[in-house]
Amino acid sequence: MQHEINIRVRYQETDGQGRVHHANYLTWFELGRVELLRAMGHSYRELEEAGIYLVVAQASLQYYLPALFDDVLRLRTSTVSAKGARIEHRYEVFRGDELLAEGTTTVACIDKSGRVTRLPPWLRTP
Repeated sequence: MQHEINIRVRYQETDGQGRVHHANYLTWFELGRVELLRAMGHSYRELEEAGIYLVVAQASLQYYLPALFDDVLRLRTSTVSAKGARIEHRYEVFRGDELLAEGTTTVACIDKSGRVTRLPPWLRTP
């Protein structure tokens, strides 16, 4: 599964050099996951109401070019795998055709008590 969204860089997302602060990419990755799930016909709220929580267990980022205030970026979020209790996502951030950054996350599925639990069948990849 793959989904894309556009993001316009807000002034408060930039640092003293006028570039997007690195921490914002993780926020954007979360936005990408939320919208990917929504494109599948579900929501994080729905998962949490069912007692299913997806927590970030690992994240990595690689930066290539800076994003600047008012840039319109395209975030591509892809599900690499979803098996057992984990989902691996890949992210690519573009300005036009330029790849600015890419990264990955692994989210773990837990229940209300914080114990690891299997993903619901509809969320797993074959």
